[in-house]
Amino acid sequence: MQWSLVIPVKALARAKSRLTDTTGDEVRPGLALAFAQDTVAATLACPEVRDVAVVTDDPLAGRELSVLGAVIVPDEPAGGLNAALAHGAGVVRSRRPGAAVAALNADLPALRPAELGRVLRAATAFPRSFLADAAGIGTTLLAAGPGRELRPAFGVDSRRRHLASGAVELATRSVDSVRQDVDTGDDLRAALALGAGARTVAAVEASAWGAPAPGASPSMCGNRGY
Repeated sequence: MQWSLVIPVKALARAKSRLTDTTGDEVRPGLALAFAQDTVAATLACPEVRDVAVVTDDPLAGRELSVLGAVIVPDEPAGGLNAALAHGAGVVRSRRPGAAVAALNADLPALRPAELGRVLRAATAFPRSFLADAAGIGTTLLAAGPGRELRPAFGVDSRRRHLASGAVELATRSVDSVRQDVDTGDDLRAALALGAGARTVAAVEASAWGAPAPGASPSMCGNRGY
């Protein structure tokens, strides 16, 4: 089974606000774009993925992610994250009614195609399923097989809400890159330790936050090359 992935991207000026204390407002929008670019690039490199629909109204994000091969879907509901995901899934299924659809966070800069593939293969066993984030509180991926509604419930405590909705929690092991979303400075450090994508590494190293201290190693950032 191949999946259509729906990835939401908030307006870059407002994205990743919890990183402000770590990176500053000038750096934050560029990092948010880099996270999305690395996420989309890795997703499109996954054999289990047929296509990627990015739901966004941000012109820069739309242009840059379209270049990578994503289909850009305007956020017509403008009703928040879950409305955007439901809209994106609806657009996908208006073109391919039998599509298996999964919603994926846009802030997975260390994402590895092989690990995403393992998660999607596990998801084929269930009508609806999800993967919890590294903290065990949120959700990074929600999957709905053919003929099943996505019914996204992302946001605060989304792991509990997806469980309550009847979705099965996937217990796939060794998929840290699919679980490691980035909301805080500690999350970003964890993603870099896993080996972030080239765009995220470049954005971090170009920032004052990512510059090495005098006498330190030139780079503490892993780079997985996508």
